[in-house]
Amino acid sequence: MNEALLQRLATLEGESAVRRLMARYMDLCDVPRALTHVSELAELFCADAIWEGVGSQTAQTFGQHRGREAVAAFVGGYLPPSDHFKLNLHYLTSESIVVDGSGAQGQWIMQQISTYADGRNELFGTRLNIDFRCVDGTWLIAHFRTQRLFSSHLSKQELNA
Repeated sequence: MNEALLQRLATLEGESAVRRLMARYMDLCDVPRALTHVSELAELFCADAIWEGVGSQTAQTFGQHRGREAVAAFVGGYLPPSDHFKLNLHYLTSESIVVDGSGAQGQWIMQQISTYADGRNELFGTRLNIDFRCVDGTWLIAHFRTQRLFSSHLSKQELNA
């Protein structure tokens, strides 16, 4: 095979791996689901990963977390056995993935529907900007940035419609 074709194949494989990685992350963060172990989340991140909220409201709410274990513990702290969410579903759209060798950048718009332990229901939209790195043949999340774009409280009637 010529070099250009090999590069195109590596780019397509990188895009596909990033897409599967994001699907796995969202699946682990959905509630209800089987109990997620923090180690399952940790496997998705680089050792020096950063997870942070961007924008005044999101940064204040989520802060910044550094290192694979700290990131996994933070994200896992919202999931069962924590009773924070009774329901939490994620939908990704407006995908853009750019692979450049062993690195990639992705952007999505995420819609999330949540029912909290106190009975409140919320719909919100978030922009995700995420850097990825291929480490020893495995694509991992290197820098996860989330910025809330809108939120709306939902009544039980709207949720059950």
